[in-house]
Amino acid sequence: MSEKTLTRMDLSEAVFREVGLSRNESAALVESVLQHMSDALVSGETVKISSFGTFSVRDKSARVGRNPKTGDEVPISPRRVLTFRPSHLMKDRVAAGTHK
Repeated sequence: MSEKTLTRMDLSEAVFREVGLSRNESAALVESVLQHMSDALVSGETVKISSFGTFSVRDKSARVGRNPKTGDEVPISPRRVLTFRPSHLMKDRVAAGTHK
């Protein structure tokens, strides 16, 4: 399995090559999209990208956890967590290992 990581720079380079914007405009566009997504998630909205997946924020309640090494009970405070659910199309593409 490949250890390559897709970065913001890779995304803006792809926009530069495929859309034809300048490198600066491409980087600004990628930043703007990511900022919109982040702002929506922070405010509790769900971000759904068709054929890709859904990002959402879940509120987890407080609970009692256990230290696996010692067996001691440890309180786990309530928190918000980010979740991602891939679309069926994305799941199928990943399972098949196909590129667009």
